[in-house]
This record gives sequence, structure tokens and C-alpha cells, in this order.
Amino acid sequence: MLTGDAQKFYGLVFGIAFSTLLITQQLTIFVNLIERGSSGVYNVSSADVWVMDEVSRTTDVNYPMPSTALDKVRSVPGVEWAVPHLRASASVRSGDGDLEGVAIIGVDDATLIGLPRSMVMGSAEVLSQPDSVIIDDVGVTRLFEDGSSPIGQRLELNDQRAVIRGVADALPSFTSQVTLYTKYTQALRYVPGTRNRLSFVLVGAADGVSAGTLAQRIHEDTGLRARTRDELARDGIQFIIDNTGIPLNFGITVALGFIVGVAIVGLTFSLFIRDNIKQFGALKAIGVTNGKIRRMVAAQAGLVGLIGYGLGVLGTVAFIWSFSSNPTFKGFYIPWQIPLISLAAVALILALTGWLALRNVLRTEPASVFR
Repeated sequence: MLTGDAQKFYGLVFGIAFSTLLITQQLTIFVNLIERGSSGVYNVSSADVWVMDEVSRTTDVNYPMPSTALDKVRSVPGVEWAVPHLRASASVRSGDGDLEGVAIIGVDDATLIGLPRSMVMGSAEVLSQPDSVIIDDVGVTRLFEDGSSPIGQRLELNDQRAVIRGVADALPSFTSQVTLYTKYTQALRYVPGTRNRLSFVLVGAADGVSAGTLAQRIHEDTGLRARTRDELARDGIQFIIDNTGIPLNFGITVALGFIVGVAIVGLTFSLFIRDNIKQFGALKAIGVTNGKIRRMVAAQAGLVGLIGYGLGVLGTVAFIWSFSSNPTFKGFYIPWQIPLISLAAVALILALTGWLALRNVLRTEPASVFR
């Protein structure tokens, strides 16, 4: 009965597969996109606590502090080490004359704390050379679209000379902006500004002191805002949710996916039931109960849902894999919760459409078959 009409069978499978694909893909992109708000924190894996001005909110939305804040933080009990960290925006002109907005990150001169953990090309020691900068791998594709090697390329950075001598393997920012890493003192030259230039103080906790306890202690002793790595990462994600239309836009798309699934599957399922109403009536005439008919329809819906759901999830995996080489999708993954959400949505679609279609069967009189 289910596969006898191939057109309706494939229509049911397509409806479920399309809804699953739309819901899973959009939720995956949404989750990965807002997680980019925490990339600046997780690129600095060695810092336990981030200290900033009271009005600073994220790694990208910050207000500079006076340089004396570094000494204040270092004097707090439980601080193993504390280093300066600068994050600012600038404009860079490439050798071809193209102008590009970049993010300048100044890392500690002595320890180089603030650099991403791994490098694609070169090593962290290249920052010891004059006018050296390290570019992130996403920035390479933005500044050097022709595929040329960035190593040794000279840039004009706010009327200052900068030479790319390394490529860092970094998580892209929310805007996928080009990021240049250099020493803190060099960054002060590249990004002129007001007398207060210190964006953050990165802190390592001493043995036996938790990051949460240390952050609270720093706040009480210095009056500065101190957040643990995970707390600041959540702040970055929450800032995107609160200040952009991304959640609403993706939510509308997911809702449309659900509505389209209900419409396609509901219409096709109703036609399927209507075309087989005589068979259902004959089954009732020979003594098949309504309960058994419900289970039969549930089995049909379950088979269609299983096939369609599997195709939809595989389509999402294929989509993410096909764009994995694109810097915009770097690091994208499918959280395990999203397929479960899609499965619940598919189950709801099938339950709703199956119930609506089954009402005609349950009202059918066995005698109508013989008429």
C-alpha cells in the first residue's frame, strides 16, 4: 500500500528529507556562526582570566585601560602571571594597492602569550624580526586571492611597514576579518590612539586557585572587570544574540522548514490515505480494529520518516563537507543536539499529518466498500 504509488511515496520522502535538511542545516549554521563570537577568547588558550575595563563587553567591544592596570593585576594574590594584550582595528594596503580592514592583536613581547596555539606556516619566533606580523589563515585567502604565498609580503599598515613572516591557524572571527598578530610594542606603533591603549590583561592562575575565584578576587582588589575564559566566551555569543537579527532570521527559516514539511507531507499523506480508503475499509470489514489500523499507518509514517530523515541529515553532512575548504565555513561542525532536534521535528510533522489523514479512515464504515 505504501510503495504501490511510487509518486506519492517519493513525495512523502522528499517532504521529510527537505524539512530535515532545512532545519538541520540552518540550525548548524546558526550555532557555528554565533560561536564565532567566542573565537577571540579560545584562540588564546593559555589565559585563565581576562581583565578589562568595566564597560568592555567582548574581545571585539572593549574600552582601553591605562597601562597601570597591568601592575594592579599583577599585585593580586593568586596571579601566577599577567601580560598585556592589545586588540584594535586598522586599515592595511597590500602590495597590489588593495585596501582592507584588519584586526591588530598585540601579544606579550617576552612570552608571546596571545598567539594561537598552532601555526600553518613559520613559527612564533619570527616576531623577533623587525616589522614582523603573523597573519591568520583566513586572512591569507582575503588578502591573497590569487593563491600566492604570503610569506615575505610587505604591507602598508597605517603608514608603517609590516612584513608577513608567518601564518597562524586561528578560529575565524564573527566577521571573518583579516587578523594580524605582532608584538605588543610593535602593535602600539601600528595603531596610534589615545594615551590609554591596553585592551586586556591576560592572567594565569597560580596552582590551587580556580579561575572563578581569581576573577572575583581581581575584581574586588582592582575594580576592573574580570571574566574567566568560558564566561567571556559566553559573553561574546550573547552579545551577537542580543545585538543582531541572526536568531530571528534563522528562527524564521527553521519555522518555514517545519511549515513546508507539514504542508507537503500532510497533503501527500492525505492523498495517499484517500486513494487507499477502499483497502482500509476492506480491512475493517474483515475484522481489523481501529487500533491495528493506527499501528499500520504509524508504521508507514515511521518508514517514510526514517528514510527522509536519513537523507536530510546526510544532505546536511554533504553540505558542510563540500564547503569545508571555504574559510567562511572553517571549523563548522554539526552539534549532536541538532540531529535530535530535527528528529523531534520530523516526529511531530508525521504525528500531526498522520493524525489528520487517519481521521477519514477511522470514520469509514466497512459497508461502504461493498457499496
